[in-house]
Amino acid sequence: MGMTTMIQTMIKEGKIVPSEVTIKLLDKAILGIDNDKFLIDGFPRNEENRAAFEAVTKIEPELVLFFDCPEEEMERRLLSRNQGREDDNIETIRKRFKVFLDSSLPVVEYYAAKGKVKKIDASKPVQEVFAAVKTIFTPKDDKVKHRKCAIL
Repeated sequence: MGMTTMIQTMIKEGKIVPSEVTIKLLDKAILGIDNDKFLIDGFPRNEENRAAFEAVTKIEPELVLFFDCPEEEMERRLLSRNQGREDDNIETIRKRFKVFLDSSLPVVEYYAAKGKVKKIDASKPVQEVFAAVKTIFTPKDDKVKHRKCAIL
């Protein structure tokens, strides 16, 4: 089984791709850009991801965005987005939400304890969510030169 097939199968089953696979892909992408600012969407997904990423890259995020949205609203949005993704079915969505509660929420709590989490109410309309995110990324003063961040 090739790497792409393995990743697709795991996503379909609502499982988390192994850290070593994800970190290799992320590290390659980070090294391939000529910039010290980057945004990682949906990673780390669990405590093992977090610890491995920080150990390998020696990077700890300066900021973690947490898009908070009730399960019912997420189900409604995912089922109505009509993008033809095979993992957009009610069974997989519910598996993914349980994985999030069991595995990803402890990562959010870890970074919250360090004062790094910015919580966004993602149940609001798109324009309001975008405005809240934009405010977070607007420097308060000229001293802010770069941000490294994860989005969960």
